[in-house]
Amino acid sequence: MNDTSPPAAPRRLQKLGSLKTLWPFVRRHGGLFSAWLIALAVSSTATLSLPMAVKQMIDHGFSGGGEINRAFSLLFVVAVVLALATAARFFFVSLLGEKVVADLRGQLYAHLIGLDAGFHDRNRSGELVSRLTADSELLRSVIGSTMSVALRSIVTVVGSMVMLFVTSPRLAVYSLIGIPLAVLPIVLGARRLQKISRASQDRVADANALAAETLGAVHTVQAHAREPYERGRFEAALKVSVATARHRIRTQSFVTAIAIVLVFGAIVAVLWSGAHDVVNGSMSAGTLGQFVLYALIGGGSVGALAEVWNELQRASGGMGRIAELLDESPRITAPAQPRPLPMPLRGGIRFEHVSFHYPQRPDQPALDDFSLSVAPGETVALVGPSGAGKSTVLSLLLRFHDPDAGSLQLDGIDLRQFDPAQLRQSIALVPQQPALFASSAADNIRYGRLEASDEEVRAAARAAEADDFLQQLPDGYDSDLGERGARLSGGQQQRIAIARALLKDAPVLLLDEATSALDAQSERAVQQALERLMQGRTTLVIAHRLATVLKADRIVVMDQGRIVAQGTHAELLAQDGLYAELARLQFIE
Repeated sequence: MNDTSPPAAPRRLQKLGSLKTLWPFVRRHGGLFSAWLIALAVSSTATLSLPMAVKQMIDHGFSGGGEINRAFSLLFVVAVVLALATAARFFFVSLLGEKVVADLRGQLYAHLIGLDAGFHDRNRSGELVSRLTADSELLRSVIGSTMSVALRSIVTVVGSMVMLFVTSPRLAVYSLIGIPLAVLPIVLGARRLQKISRASQDRVADANALAAETLGAVHTVQAHAREPYERGRFEAALKVSVATARHRIRTQSFVTAIAIVLVFGAIVAVLWSGAHDVVNGSMSAGTLGQFVLYALIGGGSVGALAEVWNELQRASGGMGRIAELLDESPRITAPAQPRPLPMPLRGGIRFEHVSFHYPQRPDQPALDDFSLSVAPGETVALVGPSGAGKSTVLSLLLRFHDPDAGSLQLDGIDLRQFDPAQLRQSIALVPQQPALFASSAADNIRYGRLEASDEEVRAAARAAEADDFLQQLPDGYDSDLGERGARLSGGQQQRIAIARALLKDAPVLLLDEATSALDAQSERAVQQALERLMQGRTTLVIAHRLATVLKADRIVVMDQGRIVAQGTHAELLAQDGLYAELARLQFIE
């Protein structure tokens, strides 16, 4: 027998997609939420009082004397109360929406930057930014507008139905026929609309991710004169997004139109019956007017609920996407009781039979039974062809990933016993492509140690051979470096990264091909800075340049995730193995 129950994963996503996930964020602002509810209650009461004021005006406002003044004064007072309460309701709920979305974005951002490297390898940054912005904007409208309209409409629908029965029970019974007819298409269209809305948000995220990727590589695009090609790709993504949105809008419009036609069709039929009662004298004109207004208020609220329901289905798709991210758990976490780092940390490193596969390449080992010991203060150069596993060694040391088998120790203690944040504080990294931020030079250097003084920042820059060119910038150390340090040359960016590592003053240093893309003059300056940085530190160097290799205490040759040879430069050349071949190809000109 076939199992027709939905699988566990969709049920879980459906639960996550519920807008109830927003409630903890709303609850943080209880004062604003309560003020909104009070303003909502007052404005709804004023709305439901209007028909009675109109009845008084129709029945007594034309009879002369003081009745006219009293009837119209009552109508004006109700209108003023409605205006003030509506303004207060808009203010409180709009501010609540801003604060809730800000909290949600803050929590989502903090969660994303805390997820492990494997998650970020699997997901495009442009799509994550889309969820952080576009999907959050949907929720702003839900809280700031849709939620308010929904609750107000529910109150006015219930209040209108009660007052319809108070005004004319017989006509009220007739009007009830239209409500099930209006609710039916809403319920039938809701599930389909939620799926379409989710697809629409996914297509928007795809277009945003494509734009972010292209803008991030704009120099490559322009260098290849691929602007027309990229415009075509983006326009194609936009067309898909618009086509999906058109489908959503068409469905939403159809559901709303059917609901409103059915509701107001029922109201017209009821009013036709009431008009006969007025002609027969069994109902006053004011009573019918009151009934008409309550019917219009109730019918309009049901129509608003239909539209609100559609909006909520659309927003639940966005909330589902956000909830998926919030439900992601980092694979690299601190133990329940992390072990403190040894003080002082000597920097001894030991890999014992480590094997590791990247999740994207489960059949190809990045490291295969890898064992290596590095003594405190020793400088070890890792060399080998591309894909040999050199960068993986550094990633495992930083605990961006954990090994599949074996152990990795620092001063004899397994890295998994430490808090990853504390571990990374004791390791300095100088990557091949320095990550510089669109802020001042001083702030970029201070990223290594946020509490460092201006003088310590300048001392680090001098040691990194960066002080001279920083002094020549328009605002010196306060000069903005542009996005990714675009206002500096490659060698200057590298020296900023070295100054950052010097300022961090960590006992373990990782150098990832720090001079591989530099010209001879820049390399000389960077090499001098690196020599100062490496003094007294345990250093692992991924090296492609002869100068870096010659200064290492030991050279480790890697191939296909394994160590195939190790020794000094002269010893390895004499073996005439893989190192000698690499030296002829890469090191020796």
